[in-house]
Amino acid sequence: MKNLFTRSAAYLELLRPELIIMDLTLPAVISFLAIYLLNIYSNFMILVKILFVTIGAFCAIASSYVFNDFVDIDIDSVNLPERPLPSKRLKPIVALIYSILLFATSIVIFSFYSIYSVIVVIISTGIITSYSAFFKRKTPLSFIPVGIAYGLVPIGVWLAFGKLHSAGLLLAVMICTTDWGFTLSGVSRDVTGDKKRGAPTVPVVYGIPFTSRFVLVCWISGIILSIIIWRAASLGFVYLSIALISGSWLLWMALRFVKKPIPEVGGDFFIQAANYRSILFIGLIIDIALKIYRR
Repeated sequence: MKNLFTRSAAYLELLRPELIIMDLTLPAVISFLAIYLLNIYSNFMILVKILFVTIGAFCAIASSYVFNDFVDIDIDSVNLPERPLPSKRLKPIVALIYSILLFATSIVIFSFYSIYSVIVVIISTGIITSYSAFFKRKTPLSFIPVGIAYGLVPIGVWLAFGKLHSAGLLLAVMICTTDWGFTLSGVSRDVTGDKKRGAPTVPVVYGIPFTSRFVLVCWISGIILSIIIWRAASLGFVYLSIALISGSWLLWMALRFVKKPIPEVGGDFFIQAANYRSILFIGLIIDIALKIYRR
């Protein structure tokens, strides 16, 4: 029984529990924004569709996490030795199969709704897989495909509901841009292992001080885009107020990283940025729910 619990906990840990709220609210908020702007929320079954699309997108995102752990065992053995693979709680082949099953689940779910969504999911997963398997150990620009891959998530989810709206494209650009900053703050935390294993990430090549300033620029762009989305989607006061308050808080956290550019602060900012996204997405969902209720 104890062994079963240990293995179950290891499988859950591979899904990044600290990021689960962000990774679930991202496809959920895209779904709500899509049904609102496409005016397709009169049928109760749309909520079932939102649920399955959210699960499908989460499985795609989670599969990339698990595959990254499979590829980065040597780096994680330095930075995060307690993780399931470096600590040998799970075998690498088990993690690889787990990643493939998560990806397959995502494809099966999206195939019920849109072939275009399936294509986008395959492209996005291919890009993020190339990052883990190749680019991360070849170039400091490896963070770029990460942002592109996650920027495709809003597009893939939206296409499951209908024609893409300009607000959906703006959300995709915001996710892409902020994910560059999000990724680099996490990479700053992992600089010791990356340097030891020869991964030429931005913090390794250019230093954490430079990285922290670039992270700040990425998040300033993202906060500005969050306001532009409010305008483009004709959202209400609830979303705007949450975007401004949470954005100001995150900006303060980013400046803290600039003033103290060390791995620990970068790692803390990584988690806080995930919390910011979760709060922003939940705020947008609440705003849309109120607008639909008032119609």
